[in-house]
Formats: sequence, C-alpha cells, structure tokens
Amino acid sequence: MLGRSERESPAHAVLAARMAGWTDPVELLDLGTTADTLATVASIEALAAVVHLGHPEHPAPGLERALLEGDSSLILTAAVAVPGQWVWVGAGATGGQVVIDEAGVRDCAPVLRGLGASLRLVPTRTTVEERIALAGESGSLVIERSRVPAGFAELPDSAALADGGPVWYGLLESRDDWPPFTEPAQVWFAFGPADDHLGSLQPTLAVVAEAGLDLVHLRSQPSSSGPHAFFASFSCPTSDVLNDLVAALTERGVAHRTLAVLPGDSFVPGPDTLTPRWA
Repeated sequence: MLGRSERESPAHAVLAARMAGWTDPVELLDLGTTADTLATVASIEALAAVVHLGHPEHPAPGLERALLEGDSSLILTAAVAVPGQWVWVGAGATGGQVVIDEAGVRDCAPVLRGLGASLRLVPTRTTVEERIALAGESGSLVIERSRVPAGFAELPDSAALADGGPVWYGLLESRDDWPPFTEPAQVWFAFGPADDHLGSLQPTLAVVAEAGLDLVHLRSQPSSSGPHAFFASFSCPTSDVLNDLVAALTERGVAHRTLAVLPGDSFVPGPDTLTPRWA
C-alpha cells in the first residue's frame, strides 16, 4: 500500500509511484499531515508513502526535521524526478487572483511572482469546484494538467511553469535497518556531537573525512535535548563504508541516524544553485 500526505499533489505523487515502479495506483491513500503520515507508515506494516524530497543531494529542511523527530525505523529508500504537471488556466478574461494550493506554491511561486501574479493559497485538499468558485469570473487556476476543469484553457504564460524543472519524490518506508547497497547511493545522515561546545563539530567531521566521504550538504538545528543536531548528505560507494562510519561514530559516543539511502550516483538536474558575490 502507498500513501501521501494531505499537502502533497495527488497527481504528482501518483506519477512518481508509476515512474519509479513502486506501484501503479489510481490514487494514493491520504494519510493526513506530514507528522501523521510518518507515524502511520511507522505503525502499519507494508505501508509506504510518496514524499517530496527537495532534492536527493539537498534535502528539504522540513522533511529532514520531520524524519529525525519521527520513529527511528523511518527511512527513505528511493528517489525519482517527475516532470512538473502544473498548468496555469483560465475560463475567459483574467486578471484577478490565481488560486493555487500548497504544493503548487512550493513548485511554482517564484515563476508566478516573477510574472506579477497575485496568488490565493488554498489547502491541497480543496476541490476543483471550490477553486473555481474562489477564482471568480476574472480569476485563474494553477492546477495539475490532469485536473484541468472543462471550459478552462491554458493561459499564454502557462509554459513558464515548466522552467522550474522536475519535482523530486522519494519512497518512505519503515525498516529495521537501511537497505544494503554495492553501488553508490546518496545518504542523508543526522548526528549530534558527544559534547556541545566551541569546536565540537570538528572531530565528527574528521571521522567523516577519514571515511573518504565528501559532504554536499550540512545544516545545523538547535536541539531541545543537549547538543545541536546536524543534518548531512553525501554520496556513499557501498553500505560497508556506511557501516564503518556508523561504527566509528558509535565508538566516539556520537549520536546518529541514517535518514535516507537513495540509490544512484547522479541526480540530474542538480539542486538549485546560487551566484555568490563575495566581499
């Protein structure tokens, strides 16, 4: 069985499941909030969920945190890039508000705001009929292509939504251990240094470097129970290397947890880049 959170686009989540071969569903179970989704997957055998990743190399911060706060059995085990299905449609003269849901804002807001659109955010569970009523005579919708209502046609700027690129999804499972792998995989890893003081991160990073691993993502988060929590992402050649890293950190008293093992050594397109202007 497969599910999704209530905030996720049903059309994109189903497409991800089909493209990745996780299953071929007509629709996915609505498992409620993100926290409810994680808790349900952890408690029901043979239930998995399709979740938005951000990017395999650069995890979405909210998902990292939710995983670490969730049951320790939860882990992401696969990733797939799905072509964006968003279209901007109207039923006549437009110029009013653009009705869009939470998943649409996540994927399309920068493009729409760059075009001067005035967005009206609605919950993802809002029906198409309710969205049409909210849009009114001069409003428009951003919605998945498969859900475009009768009488609505794409607007001239709709093609710009494709500039955002594909959307990355992952398969969330409950497992006793991470799946073994003999080919490279992207690993999401959380850890907390044994002590929280100036320079306490350095010895842990030294252990990672000694394992021959190169971090492509590192983020800190204040913790309510002692040291900061750190979130990292790195490409790992085999599960033996991951086992050795875990053993070395355990020996040093460093708390840790593997949040994802995503098979693959190239995730194209890559995460969003910036153009820094250094002083």
